[in-house]
Amino acid sequence: MIIINNEISIFDEKIKFKATRSTGPGGQHVNKVSTAVILKYELKNHNYPDWFLEAIKFNISRNQLLNNEVITIKSNRYRSQLRNKEDAIKKLVEIFRKSCIKKKSRHKTHPPTRSKEKRLLKKRIQSKKKDLRKTPNIDD
Repeated sequence: MIIINNEISIFDEKIKFKATRSTGPGGQHVNKVSTAVILKYELKNHNYPDWFLEAIKFNISRNQLLNNEVITIKSNRYRSQLRNKEDAIKKLVEIFRKSCIKKKSRHKTHPPTRSKEKRLLKKRIQSKKKDLRKTPNIDD
């Protein structure tokens, strides 16, 4: 079991791996050996808090989350299946850590009266400058 915080942990016995052929350069080695790894982790079997499940939706792409229940991560960075498994687990842990951070709620504030007055004064001064730059009318 991988513990993220006191409420959330990853049950490593529930992680499923599937080996597939890797894409990209590599010649015969890529064509013969299944080194890429697809990790699948089901969220519905565990009692995760609702705020955490909502945060996961924002932290991963839509094609990585299947029916809001299964997280799918593909790793083919390395030429070894074992290293790709470790990389996929590391990506899953990173997603969970990001999702555990609760955002602080924003409290509405109002600008102080003094700053409003200062802004309006600057506005008036700027307006006078612009008026002085204009060419005078014949009527004036």
